Amino acid sequence: MIEFENVSKRYPDGHEALSQINFALDTGEMAFLTGHSGAGKSTLLKLIMLMERPSGGQLRVNGKNLNRLHKSQIPYYRRRVGVVFQNHQLLFDRTVFDNVALPMQVSGAQHRDIERRVRAALDKVGLLNKEKLNPVQLSGGEQQRIGIARAVVHTPRILLADEPTGNLDPSLSVEIMTLFEDFRNVGVSVLVATHDIALISSMGERVLTLDHGRLSEAAALVTV
Repeated sequence: MIEFENVSKRYPDGHEALSQINFALDTGEMAFLTGHSGAGKSTLLKLIMLMERPSGGQLRVNGKNLNRLHKSQIPYYRRRVGVVFQNHQLLFDRTVFDNVALPMQVSGAQHRDIERRVRAALDKVGLLNKEKLNPVQLSGGEQQRIGIARAVVHTPRILLADEPTGNLDPSLSVEIMTLFEDFRNVGVSVLVATHDIALISSMGERVLTLDHGRLSEAAALVTV
């Protein structure tokens, strides 16, 4: 599904954020991306999201070389990639339903399709009975679940999460990871960037460790 082949990223100021990255994430696989602050985790996710382009190497998603993807194709590509952020990035002047519906509204989906998919996404994260509430009325864990529902409302094939549990207590963090596992179990490729070593250790999934832009122990399994 996702293939990095000798991928590097150098910014205009000369800083090399990533150097010679090689790994593959299969369909329906879940992996963790970790490393010190500034190791290159966010840059790697941005390459998959096509917010940045590699300076060298080949990056393929579902067999397609992203280096060769035309700008006009990027919006369609991004509909197949769901993204979950640490700070939720919710709109507090809209209901839970409207927050989840936003990506579909932007893409011009029909109202009937929006209603069906939004409610299916909210049901998946256990918030169907709160669709008419404002996000400020919900807990931090529930707000994060709104963000997850919004990320998967387009039924993406890839789900990326950037520090999704950074503001949550351990029990809520496990709850969010269980949701990610549910999506993995239906064939979604899930890549989670996190500093939470204890959480990683409890999951037993593959760990990709970045150290100053270089990948080490890409196939390592962390177990309790």
